[in-house]
Parts: sequence; structure tokens; C-alpha cells
Amino acid sequence: MSLRERIRVLVIDDSAFSRRTITRMLESSPLVEVVGVARDGEEALVKTFELKPDLITLDLEMPRMDGFTYLRLVMARRPTPILVISGRSGDQDVFKALDLGAVDFIAKPAPRATPELESIQQELIRKVHAIRQLRIDKVRERIAAPPSLVTEKKTREGAARVVVIGSSTGGPAALMQVLGSFVEAPPIAFLVAQHMPAGFTMGFADRLDRLTCLRAREAEDGDEPEEGLVLLAPGGHHLCLESGLGRPVARLVAGDAADKYVPSVDRLFASAAKCYAGQMLAVVLTGMGDDGRKGVRAVSASGGRVIAESEDSAVIFGMPLQAIRTGVVDAVLPLGEIGRAIQGGIPRSGARTQAAGEPQ
Repeated sequence: MSLRERIRVLVIDDSAFSRRTITRMLESSPLVEVVGVARDGEEALVKTFELKPDLITLDLEMPRMDGFTYLRLVMARRPTPILVISGRSGDQDVFKALDLGAVDFIAKPAPRATPELESIQQELIRKVHAIRQLRIDKVRERIAAPPSLVTEKKTREGAARVVVIGSSTGGPAALMQVLGSFVEAPPIAFLVAQHMPAGFTMGFADRLDRLTCLRAREAEDGDEPEEGLVLLAPGGHHLCLESGLGRPVARLVAGDAADKYVPSVDRLFASAAKCYAGQMLAVVLTGMGDDGRKGVRAVSASGGRVIAESEDSAVIFGMPLQAIRTGVVDAVLPLGEIGRAIQGGIPRSGARTQAAGEPQ
């Protein structure tokens, strides 16, 4: 898609209010064109093949054909980036949709004027614009690929005590693959900053808890990182660490309008570096933007190690690329190899990644 071409969007929703609202939000950007709307899955399927949109916004609850059936058919016959519009905060349906190939989601606009409408519009436009960087072939590969399991039971010497992970678009599926790769919980504490709206992170943490061998929950103020536990930054808050009574504890900081990313990968990484120094590993997964760029520098300066997901597997290579360009990344790995690297440890060597023209 040329940068000069407008992004052509098909809006699918059985609610007339939602169709109008989402269309108005999308058309507030001069880079976006709504080429059609559909009220149910069957009409949506016909228009998908007729209009060949660049991106689809999808309500999962529809008459005649539900969103899951539609998703399966589209990903099998005409793979297209799909953004789920979810009206049920915390519902597991949205994460099932991501497993089936949806690339991201936003909260559904409420049928009344609320302060959240503007932030939903900004998030929607930001995610639609990111479609230019998204590679749908990587989404399809991720659906089809069997899990790459870490069969080693013993964590080797040199592995980190704490692993901090940052991700954005495509992140929920990537996190499921990395954290789901362990057949036995390693003696490592995990902390995650995934760009996700408020109200959804608890459901995602529950999903990680049920479907992996790790314990997982949404982080709370005062939580202590523990071996085999995943603490997920709550939507709308930054997850930071500080030393309390000689041991690191979680501190939640509410995001505000000045924040570019909430939760912030940079904040998590930098605060963890102060607490764990050389005993930590930072991992930057798929996502747009540059969140994590400053954070990996702080991790490296403290003696920690850094992994970035490679272009071979990233749905959007923006965040990993920005981390790589700092020159402080110790390993660039496809998604299927990251779990094994976490378990086995990443050596710090002189052969670090360095992009041309980037300062150390």
C-alpha cells in the first residue's frame, strides 16, 4: 500500500449507532476512507470479496453469521487485517478472536456522549494507521504454526531472575506463544507491559493463567515479583518497580493525557533495571512505535540483557526495530526461539546488534 493511498475500511456492526459512530471516527482522518458498511456476517462476507478492503472493523456479536465464523472464513479465503470492536470489557471472546487472526481490538463506543469517546477515536485512528506496517502473512503463519515448546526442564546458569516484556499490536498472540512455550514454570518472575485498554487486561491475565503453566494476574500496587508468576500491567496504568524494604515491589501509576503509551514499556524496563540490574532480561515483541527504545538502553546500562523479536516473525516490526537500532540488543530472535532463550540465558558479548549510523 502506497503511503499516498488512503486506507480503505469496511465497517461491520449490527448496531446503526455503532456503524455511524465508527465511520465518523474513521473519516476524521484524511488517510482513511470507509468504503462500505455491513449489518451482519453474511452481508459482511459478500462485501469483503466485492470491496477488497485494506482493513475491517468487526463486531463479534452479529445475526446470521457470528464474528468468529466470519473471521475463520476471511482468514482462510482472503486474509485481511481485522480490528475487533469489543463491547464487553474483559470478555474472553476478544482474545479468542485474536487467536483466530484478528490483529487488535478497541473498546466499543458507548451510545451516549462520554469522555472516553475522544480517547477511543484516537486509539482507533492510531491502530488503523498502523496497518501500513502490518504484515498479514505473519498473522497467518502465527495461526497455523504449532507451539514451539521448551522441553528443557532445568534453567541453565546465567538465566535471568526476572524477565520484563513489552509489546503492542500483535502482542497478545505473541505473549501467548512465548509464555505458553514452557512445559514447566521456570524459576523466573515475569512482568509484562502490553498496550491494551483499561478493562481488558484482567481477562487477558486470566487467559494466561488458564492456558500456560505459569500463574498470571493483573498487577496490584505492592505486589512482589515471584518465580513462575506473570504480573501484567493493568490497562490505563503504568507498571513500575521500586525497592521496598530491600525487595522490589510493584507500583501502579495512572496514565494521563500526556502519556504516549499506557502502559509504558519504557517505564517498566527502566524501573526494573534499577531494581535488578544484571539479573534481568528485557524482551521487545511486535508492535508499532518506539516504546521500549529508552527502556532497553536503561536495561543494558544496568548490566541486563535484551532480546528483540526478529522481522521474520513480528506482525509489526516497529518496536523491535527501534530497540535494535539502539545497538544494545544482545539477540534478535524469531518468536518460536524466545522461550528457549529465556530458559537458557542470553550471554552478554561484544557481538551486539548495531544499526548503521546509530550511536551506542
